[in-house]
Amino acid sequence: MTSRQRIVLVFLCHALSQGGLFARLPDLQQALGLDEAALGLALLGQPAGAIVTFLFASLVVERVGTRLVILAAIPAMATTMVLIALAPGAVALFGGFALYGGVFGLSNIAINVEADRIEAIDGRRLMNTCHGVWSVGLLAASLLATLMRGLGVAPALHFALVLPLVVAGILASGLGLVSAPPRAHGAAAKGIRIAVPTTMTLLLLGYAVASALLEGGLRNWSVIFMRDSFSAPAWVDTLTLPAFMAAQSIGRLLADRAVTRWGPVRLARALAVTALCGLLLVVFSPNLVVALAGFTLIGFGVCVAFPLSTSAAARLGDRPASENVAALTMSQQVLLLGAPALLGAIATSFSIRLSFAVMLPPLLLAIYLARYLAPRPPAAG
Repeated sequence: MTSRQRIVLVFLCHALSQGGLFARLPDLQQALGLDEAALGLALLGQPAGAIVTFLFASLVVERVGTRLVILAAIPAMATTMVLIALAPGAVALFGGFALYGGVFGLSNIAINVEADRIEAIDGRRLMNTCHGVWSVGLLAASLLATLMRGLGVAPALHFALVLPLVVAGILASGLGLVSAPPRAHGAAAKGIRIAVPTTMTLLLLGYAVASALLEGGLRNWSVIFMRDSFSAPAWVDTLTLPAFMAAQSIGRLLADRAVTRWGPVRLARALAVTALCGLLLVVFSPNLVVALAGFTLIGFGVCVAFPLSTSAAARLGDRPASENVAALTMSQQVLLLGAPALLGAIATSFSIRLSFAVMLPPLLLAIYLARYLAPRPPAAG
C-alpha cells in the first residue's frame, strides 16, 4: 500500500470515528431535555477544546510526528463519542464535546499536514481527494446513524459498536504509514512556536469561514430544522445530512482535477455562488423537497473551502506548514466559537429559518476573498 493510499484510508477512519454524531444530536437533546439554546451552549465545548489544542498542535506534530498522533488521536475520538452519549446533563455534555474538540483538533492537523507533505513529494494534488474520502466516510457514518435511529438503538450503544471498527481501520492504515518529510519553509530556526495567525492566514480565514459556518450550522441544526419546519418521520428529517454529505463528497472527489484545470480562485468563486443559491432555497423552502435540494446545493458549494484554504496555508512557506494550518484552523474555531449558541438563540427567539439566513453575508465576502487562494511565490529561506 502506497503512502497516498494509506493517508486516504486514514482520512476515511477519521470520518468514521465521529460515528454519525450530528445525526444523533436530536436524540441527545431530547434525552437530556435541552432546548435549542441550551444545546447550543453545550456544543460550545467542541470549539473550546479545539482552540486550546490548535495553539500547541504544531509543536506536538513536529516533535512527535504525524504517524504517532494519527495512531493515538483517531481511536481516542471514537472513544470520546461513547462518553458524549453517556453524559448525564448539559455540563457533562459540554465537557464531552470539549474533549472531543481537543482530540479532533490534534488529529485534524496531523492528517492534513501529512497529506500536504505527500502532495509536495510527488507533485500531484491530493488534499481534495483526501477530504472527498473523508466526506464519504462521514456520509457512511451518518447513514448508519439514520439506520440506528430507525431501529431505536441508543446513541451510546451505536457509538460503542463503531469503536472497534475504527481501531481496526486505523491500525491497518496507520501502522505502515511512514511520515513524509516536512515542506521547506523560510522561518528562522527558533524552534516550534505557538501557532498564531498571520495576515495571510487571516485572509484565507475570511474566505473559508463562510463555508465553515454554514457546514457547522447545517450539521448541528439541519435535522432540527426539518423536524420543526415540516411534518415527516424522524428518518426523513435525518436525510438532510446524507444529502449534504453526498454532494460534498462528490464535489471533493472531483475537485483536484477541477483545480488543475480551472485554478483555485475560479473554482472557489463558482462554488461559493452555488452555496449561496442553496442557502436561499433552504431559507425560503415551502416544503421538505425544496429544503433537501437546498442542502444538496450547499454540499456542492462548500466542498472545496476547507481543503483549498488548508493547502494554500500549507504552501505559504513562511514557517512550518503545520504552524500555518494550525493557525488557520484555530482562528476559524475562535471566530466560530459563539456560533452554536448564537444560532440556537436565534432559533429559540425568532425562528430556525432566520438562524440559517444570517449565514448569507459571509458567503458574499467569501466570493471576494477567494482571490487569496491564488498560488504565491515561495517565501525566501
